[in-house]
Amino acid sequence: MPIRQLTVALFLSLAVISTGPTQAAKAPLSLCNADAERLCHGVHSGSGKIIACLKQHKDQVGVGCAKALKALKAKRERDH
Repeated sequence: MPIRQLTVALFLSLAVISTGPTQAAKAPLSLCNADAERLCHGVHSGSGKIIACLKQHKDQVGVGCAKALKALKAKRERDH
């Protein structure tokens, strides 16, 4: 796996960890790695910037990533 993809995966993992979802909620966001690489390649990670970028491009992400983003949103709404 190229360094860039590993970096994106790491930052997506950190973004998920920082929001506090369960272990089960972390795995689905791994479905967004390819989309993040393709759609957000110029976005610097941190403070949820990659997830925000993916949300801005929600019409262009794959089905799995779209479902993961919806699940993350639903979880955040439940937790608040």
